[in-house]
Amino acid sequence: METKDTYKTIASPGEEVLFKDRNSKFFGYSFPVSSEEDIKVVIESLKKKHHSARHWCYAWQIGTENIKYRVNDDGEPSNSAGQPIYGQIQSFEITNVLLVVVRYFGGVKLGVGGLINAYRSAAKLAIESSVIIEKTIDVFYNITFEYKDMNKVMRIIKEHQLNIIKQQLELNCKIQFSVRKKNSHKIKEVFSPLYDIEIEEL
Repeated sequence: METKDTYKTIASPGEEVLFKDRNSKFFGYSFPVSSEEDIKVVIESLKKKHHSARHWCYAWQIGTENIKYRVNDDGEPSNSAGQPIYGQIQSFEITNVLLVVVRYFGGVKLGVGGLINAYRSAAKLAIESSVIIEKTIDVFYNITFEYKDMNKVMRIIKEHQLNIIKQQLELNCKIQFSVRKKNSHKIKEVFSPLYDIEIEEL
C-alpha cells in the first residue's frame, strides 16, 4: 500500500462570510494555522473586531498523522456550535485550519436545530471562500560533510529533487533538507556511497 503523504489545507485566510437566520447574524472566518499560539492570536483579534458580539464559537484541527483538534461552543447549548463547525473541517478533509463563527443575537431564539444549521452553514461558507491546496507531508534531514564532497552531495540533492531548507557551507558543511515522506526511506541509501557523510532525521 502506498504511503499517504499529502494533506489538504487552506492557502490563506478566507473572505469574511455572513449567514443570517431570523435576525441573528453569523460571521464565518477561516484561517490556516500551525500552532495553538496562532489560534490564540486570531481569536483574540476577532474578539476585538467583534467586541459587541454574543458568541465566538470555533473549531480547529492541526497535524497530519498526529491530529489535534478542539471545538468550542462559547456559551451556546452543548454541541450546537463547535461540533457542527468541526464537522465541516472533516467533511472538506482539511487540516491545519481554524474556523471561527461570530454570532450577533437577533432577539429570536433559534433552538438547537436552528443553531446547528446556522453554525454549520457559516463554517461551510467560510471554507468555500478559501482556496484549498494540497501539500506533501515531508521528512526533514540534516547532513554533515566535508567541503571536498560538496559537488557529489549537491548532485544527489538535485537528482532526487530534495528541498534545501538551510545550508552552511564552510570547511565542514551542513545542509538541512526535506523530502516527501513516501521517498524518505530511500534517502539514507542514496547518500550511503559517500561514506564520509553523516545524515540524521530530524
